[in-house]
Amino acid sequence: ALVAAGAQIIDVRSNSEFACGHIRNAVNIPLDRLQAHLHKIRKDRAVIICCASGMRSASAKAILMANGFSEVYNGGGWTSLQSKIS
Repeated sequence: ALVAAGAQIIDVRSNSEFACGHIRNAVNIPLDRLQAHLHKIRKDRAVIICCASGMRSASAKAILMANGFSEVYNGGGWTSLQSKIS
């Protein structure tokens, strides 16, 4: 429902992990570069964060929340998230 309503999907895995497979229309911003690329994420839309297992996405959610993003969801691993939205 969130994706249908326009939520952004941010994948915080490394570039090489993302290149091996990802959710269509997801934006790849590796966790170690997230702070420097916050300007690429809209604050007026929900944000769903995913990674390989959910650990990095939990860290990313904390970073976004600390930087004024109000509607942020930890989507967990990208493969399980993909199965929920397709």
